[in-house]
Order: sequence, then structure tokens, then C-alpha cells
Amino acid sequence: MNGLLVLDKPAGMTSHDVVEIVRRPRAERSVGHLGTLDPMATGVLPLLLGKYTRLAQFFGTAEKTYEGRSALDLRPTPSTRRDGAGEVCPC
Repeated sequence: MNGLLVLDKPAGMTSHDVVEIVRRPRAERSVGHLGTLDPMATGVLPLLLGKYTRLAQFFGTAEKTYEGRSALDLRPTPSTRRDGAGEVCPC
């Protein structure tokens, strides 16, 4: 099968995990992603299938834009906090 598949990657999975899930049902060997998302990140993950994987070389030079949000809390903090992974960290 040849094509482009655009997925919304959930948190907790690596980009490689997503490729393996797509590859497994049809034993498709040629599946590749057009960028890596951290396991904690969510977002669009484009995959190329079959002969379309040869097109990946043309996407490497494309301009990319990243968007993020942050908040600054100026209240006094306790001695521990919870980070994005839910682990208790010393402050």
C-alpha cells in the first residue's frame, strides 16, 4: 500500500510505537514518519507508506513551526510539586 496517513498521536507513545502499530496488521515494511514527537507530546504525526517513503527526503528541508503554552505561578510553593509525567519532584 502506498500513501500518506496523518494521525493524531496520543501522549504516552513514541513515534516509533505508532509506526509499529501501522506496520503490523499488513506486515508493511515501508512505513516512516515525517518528524519525531516526544512520548509526552500529542499532535499531528504524518506517516508515509510504501513507495511514498521515498518522498521523505523532500520534507526534511521544510520550515517547521512549534507552538507551546506556559504559565508562571508566583504563589509560594510547597517542597514538592507534580510535573507533567505525574511524578513527585523536589523543588
